[in-house]
Amino acid sequence: MIVAETARLTLRHLDDADAPFLCRIFNEPSWLANIGDRGVRTADDATRYIENELRTKYATQGFGMYLVATRAPVQSVGVCGLFKRDALPAPDLGFALLPEYWGQGYAQEAATAVMNVARAQLGLPRLLAITSLNNDRSGHLLVGLGFKFENLVRLAPSDEELKLYATI
Repeated sequence: MIVAETARLTLRHLDDADAPFLCRIFNEPSWLANIGDRGVRTADDATRYIENELRTKYATQGFGMYLVATRAPVQSVGVCGLFKRDALPAPDLGFALLPEYWGQGYAQEAATAVMNVARAQLGLPRLLAITSLNNDRSGHLLVGLGFKFENLVRLAPSDEELKLYATI
């Protein structure tokens, strides 16, 4: 299901055909360092993740992680979406691109589209975002999107500290 389209991108629900891509992005060194290990090592693992995690979130929350693909030619470049975490009072925006697509404005374009969906279609007045402490690149993008650094948080007592941003 298509969630949003921009001049260059389509954002849509991930499906089983996206399992190889999801497996690849989940195992990128930048994903593992900044987002964390999801334990997805094979396309079969990714298919199970899509079924058990993503489809469930789409159905119960009305949002989740979306595939980001260029429109012409169609090429999967990353993921972007909204996440509801028990430890946070509002949904948070998250994004990741394959390294070969960094620096081309895709993350900003996809995040802006998701923020527009959050406000216009989902009626969410406030969004959060979290980054690892040394992920300055994502923090800079968030500030450019209108987020402001609030404080440091832990999603669980034993988890590492993260930077928490919020829309103004």
